[in-house]
Amino acid sequence: MTTLLPDAPAAAATTTPERVLAARPSLKETVHQTLAMAWRATKKMRRNPEQFFDVTIQPVLFTAMFAYIFGGAISGSVASYLPLIIPGILAQTALTACMATGTQMREDMDKGVFDRFKSLPIARIAPLAGPMLADVVRYGIAATITIGVGLAMGYRPGGGVLGVVAGWALTVFAGWSLSWIFAWLGTVARSAQAVQGIGMMIMFPLTFLSNAFVPMETLPGWLEAFVKINPVSHVVTAVRDLMNDGNLTGQVGWALFGCIAVVAIFSPLAVRNYSRKM
Repeated sequence: MTTLLPDAPAAAATTTPERVLAARPSLKETVHQTLAMAWRATKKMRRNPEQFFDVTIQPVLFTAMFAYIFGGAISGSVASYLPLIIPGILAQTALTACMATGTQMREDMDKGVFDRFKSLPIARIAPLAGPMLADVVRYGIAATITIGVGLAMGYRPGGGVLGVVAGWALTVFAGWSLSWIFAWLGTVARSAQAVQGIGMMIMFPLTFLSNAFVPMETLPGWLEAFVKINPVSHVVTAVRDLMNDGNLTGQVGWALFGCIAVVAIFSPLAVRNYSRKM
């Protein structure tokens, strides 16, 4: 027993904070683990095709419905309304698609899927960032179908191919950044139904109280003031500048800044709440 006493301090030294810190995944390992989680999420999508219904059917219905119903009343004709509505539908579809991210994440947590990650030496952000990275595929599909439907209906973007691609990329990035809000809701809410209900209360004001469907000048003064500060309005205006005119305006910079700010605020909150639940 006396020979073991001198070794006790050495054994205790192995559990110092420096050793715990060294055991944390590096940046390279975190990226690799995030990509692995993203691949897992894509496999789940392939086995559950119904996850693509909202990004394949909804863009077709909303684009045709809003264009033919409001086109004549707002712009005089459907053709004149398409440059206004297509960027709006892009933003709405991306916001709707990213809302499903938080709902699906909450369902996985309720089923105990995330409990299995407790025993794995992986970065805490990987199980959150992985599925959202995989959802970029869904945002890309939704944006592509929306633009395709618009072109079939007569939409001719003045920004050319580069403007359309830039608008498409901004839409996808906006959807990914906003998904962090719903990921945070997924870690806070108690059920998937609660995430969906809260998400609907967020989605409808942000989309319909914006310049996505009507010009801001036609709104009452108090409502126009809200629309001007609505982040969705900045994204819609930026996409219009890129696709309709091919111009890299200040609205594009504001939209990118807003998306980055959302990620910077809500990604740490989501990871912190997720870690506490672990």
